[in-house]
Amino acid sequence: MHDLVQPIDIDTGWENPPKIAQLKEDYTATESSHAVMVSKVDGWLHNLNPINSNQASSSKHQPFNVIKPSKNDGRSKLQPKLIRKQAEWRYTSLSEPFLNTPDIFKVLPVTAEDVHSSKQNQLVLNNQFNNQLNKVALIDKMVRTGVNEGTVILKVSWESITTKVMKEYPIYELVPARTQEDVQLLQEASQTDPSQLPAELLAAVKESQSSGKGYVPVPTGQMEEVEEEVQLKNQPAVEICDYRNVRVDPTCNGDIDAAEFVIYSYETNYANLEKAGIYSNLEHIKDDKVNSVIGSPDHESSWAKEGFKFSDAPRKKFVVTEYWGYWDIDGTGETKPIVAAWVGDVIIRLEENPYPDQELPFVIIQYLPVKNAIHGEPDGELLLDNQKVIGALTRGMIDSMGKSANGQTGVRKGSLDVVNKRRFEAGKDYEFNSAGDAQQSIYQHQFPEIPMSAYTLLNMQNNEAESLSGIKSFSNEGISGAGLGATAAAANGALSAAARREMGILRRYAEGVKAVGRKVIAMNAEFLSEEEVVRITAEEFVPVRRDDLAGKFDLELRISTAEADEQKAQELSFMLQTTGQAFGLEFTKIILAEIAELRKMPQLAKQIKEFSPQPDQHQQLMQQLELQEKQAEIAKIKADTQKILADAALSGYKSDNMQADTDKKNLDFVEQEAGVTQERDLQKQSAQAQANIDLEAFKVLTTPETQTAQ
Repeated sequence: MHDLVQPIDIDTGWENPPKIAQLKEDYTATESSHAVMVSKVDGWLHNLNPINSNQASSSKHQPFNVIKPSKNDGRSKLQPKLIRKQAEWRYTSLSEPFLNTPDIFKVLPVTAEDVHSSKQNQLVLNNQFNNQLNKVALIDKMVRTGVNEGTVILKVSWESITTKVMKEYPIYELVPARTQEDVQLLQEASQTDPSQLPAELLAAVKESQSSGKGYVPVPTGQMEEVEEEVQLKNQPAVEICDYRNVRVDPTCNGDIDAAEFVIYSYETNYANLEKAGIYSNLEHIKDDKVNSVIGSPDHESSWAKEGFKFSDAPRKKFVVTEYWGYWDIDGTGETKPIVAAWVGDVIIRLEENPYPDQELPFVIIQYLPVKNAIHGEPDGELLLDNQKVIGALTRGMIDSMGKSANGQTGVRKGSLDVVNKRRFEAGKDYEFNSAGDAQQSIYQHQFPEIPMSAYTLLNMQNNEAESLSGIKSFSNEGISGAGLGATAAAANGALSAAARREMGILRRYAEGVKAVGRKVIAMNAEFLSEEEVVRITAEEFVPVRRDDLAGKFDLELRISTAEADEQKAQELSFMLQTTGQAFGLEFTKIILAEIAELRKMPQLAKQIKEFSPQPDQHQQLMQQLELQEKQAEIAKIKADTQKILADAALSGYKSDNMQADTDKKNLDFVEQEAGVTQERDLQKQSAQAQANIDLEAFKVLTTPETQTAQ
C-alpha cells in the first residue's frame, strides 16, 4: 500500500461518499472466511491433480486435507487419479447439453404486449452467446471450474470500446426549393423521424421551418474531414472469476442476492484503463513494486511467480480492486448500489451501479450445494477417502513387486564347478554335482503373488466411488443393474438414479446461465446500439432496434443431451411411419422438420418447412383435363336435372288444365239444368237489343237534316 497522508478520492457530489479506508475494512473483514474457503478449494485441486509432498503450493493458504504419499526413499509415491478420472467423465456430460443446441435461449413474453420484444430479445441473446461470447469456451470453462472447484463465479459486464477516426464528408449548401421534387422531398423529410434523417437534410428542414421558406441541400463539390468516434466493440462480457480473488459478504447465508458487497481483484494495465474511458485519477497511480501483481499479497496470480513482466509503462500489469455493493450515499439511512475501484490508495472509480438491473453483477453456481454457504463442493470432497485407500493399496502392491528380485537366478555353492558355471552363465548345457536336487540348488526369482484380498478391496473402493458420484466408467464392475437385482428394471433403476443425479447438477448450471441471460437482456435494452443486424439463418438477416428490447420476459434454456435428442428423433420417425400416409404432406413436413431440428440441421428444417412440391407439366395438363372432364360431367348432370324438373312442371301444368276443363264442363251442366244459362242468354239478347235502339236514336239525333229541320 502507499504511505500517503491524504488518500486520493473522487468528487461525486454525494452527501456521504464512502472513503477508501471504509471499503478496505469490508475487504479485511472477509479474510478469515475467505482463507478457509481458499484452503478447501486448494486441497480439492491438489487431490484432483496429485503432487508430491515436496512440491510447493501456488497459493499462500495452506491446502486443506491434501493426500501426501510417504517420503521414504525406495517406496512408491504413486497416487492414482481417481478424482480426476471421475471428473473427466463428468465434463462432457454436463457441457454437451448446452453445446448440443445451436440456440440455447428461448425468451417467453409475460404479457401480450411483450410478444414482439421477446422474439427480438431471443434473436439478439442467442447471437451474442454464439458469436460474441465464444459459447464453447465459456461453457467448457464454466463446467470444468464447477466440477473441479465446486463453485463457479461469473461476472457479467458490458464491454464498450470506441476509437476516433477521420472521415470525409461532402459539403452542402442550402438553396431555395424550386422544383416539385424539392417540395416533395421536404414534405417527406418533415414527416420522418429526425434521428433517421441525414445531417444535411435535417438542417434543411430546420431552416425551412424557421424561415417559412423551402430549402434543400445541394452538394458544393468540396469535402471536409470530420473526427468521429467509431465503436469497435459494444457487447456483453461474461468472465469466470478466480475463486482466490473474489470475496463475498459472509453474512449472506449462501444467497448472492442478499449479499451487501462483493469485492473482486483483477490484473490490468494503464492502457486498458485509459481505453475504457470510465476511470479517473489514473495519473496518480505510481509505478512501483507495491502496485505490481507480485507486490500485492492478497491477490493470487497464475503467472506472476514465474517472473515475467512488461518493461513499458502502458502494458505493465498491476492489481485493481473492485467493490460492488450498497452504501448510504445520501445520508438518509437508505442504501443504493454503487461501484468503487482502487489501485493502492488511489480511487479510480466511484459511481452508482451503472447496470439497469441495479444488482450485483455476479452469478454464483454451486456444483453440490452446502447449506448457508456461498460456495459449493465438488465430487472430490466425496471421493477423497476412496482415493486415499486406492492410493495406499496401489503403492503397497508396487512396493511388494518392486522389492522382489524378479528374473534373477540363485545357485547353491558347490553345485557347479568352474567349467559348468561358465557354461550355465553362457546359456549352454551344463552338468551339476549330485550333492542335491537341481531344483533346490538352482532358484529362479519371480514377482510375488498379490493376494486376492487386495483386488477385492480395490474393486470395493472403485464401486463405492462410482456410487458416490453417480458416474459409470468403462470398467467391468461398478454401477450396474446387478447391484439392484439381475433384471431389466434394476438396470433402468441404476441408470435412472445416475441420470437424476446428473440432471440435478445440470439444473443448477442451467439456472446460473439463465441468471446471466437475464442480466444481458437488461443490459441490451440500455447499452446496445440503436440498431443491430442479427443473422438468423445462412441467408436471412433481421434488424433489431434497441427500443424493441424493453419489456418483461421469462427465460428458458433449450438444453438436451445427444441421447435424448436421438430418442426423440427415433420416436418421431416411428410416428411418421405409422401415421404419415394418413395425415398427408403437411403433417409429414411438421414431423420431418422436427427430426431435422433434433439432428442439429436447422437449414434442412427450414427448407422442409418451406417446401412445396411442384408437379411436372404433363401432370399439370392431366390435372387440367381431368378437371375439365369433371366440369363437363357436372354440367351434363345439371342439364339433365333441369330437363327433368321442366318436364315435371309441364306435366303438372297439363294435369291442372285438364282438371279446370272438367270443372268448367260440370259447371255448365249444372247451369243448363237450372236454367241459368238460358237466363244469361236472354239478358245478353235484351241488352243487345236495347243497345241497338239507343244507337239508332243517337244516329237520328246526330244527322244534319234533323238538325236543320229543328
